[in-house]
Amino acid sequence: MPDVLRPGLTLVLVGTAPSRISAAARAYYANPGNKFWRTLHAVGLTPTLLDPQEYPRLPEFGIGLTDVAKRHSGVDAALPAHAFAPDELRGKLRRDRPRLVAFTSKRGAAETLGVPTARLPYGPQLDPLEGAEVWVLPSTSPLAHSHFVLEPWQALAARVAALRRDPPDPTRP
Repeated sequence: MPDVLRPGLTLVLVGTAPSRISAAARAYYANPGNKFWRTLHAVGLTPTLLDPQEYPRLPEFGIGLTDVAKRHSGVDAALPAHAFAPDELRGKLRRDRPRLVAFTSKRGAAETLGVPTARLPYGPQLDPLEGAEVWVLPSTSPLAHSHFVLEPWQALAARVAALRRDPPDPTRP
């Protein structure tokens, strides 16, 4: 899956790895049971409900996409430890300097931040990542439906709206 990144984005959503369905469709969050696209629209991060194949449009709304395990696909629990490339992700964030980074699963966040999933609360995190504010969100995967809650996504959308009203500081490293 190609990254959807560029300098100046307000938000970069970081997944763990594409599901096998998404990899086959060559589109982010393509499983019909995944709540990702419906959630983005429901909380106001996108003005319309996008189809998975429309993922390249996200920068129109100040949003980017990438994964921590870019060269693998499958469910989080089945990914081998060597699948994760947090240093590669960090490099992309240093290069493009988004204002906010939100992990769409605790596993991706844990592998990047070096914190066990049990110690990662949903919502904003204390420490920035390459100068960006960090959030951890409940997974929208069908495998996580029993644990999904919308409130952290709503809080993220409110934060993104606030950042959009407050222009970035050009002196920010």
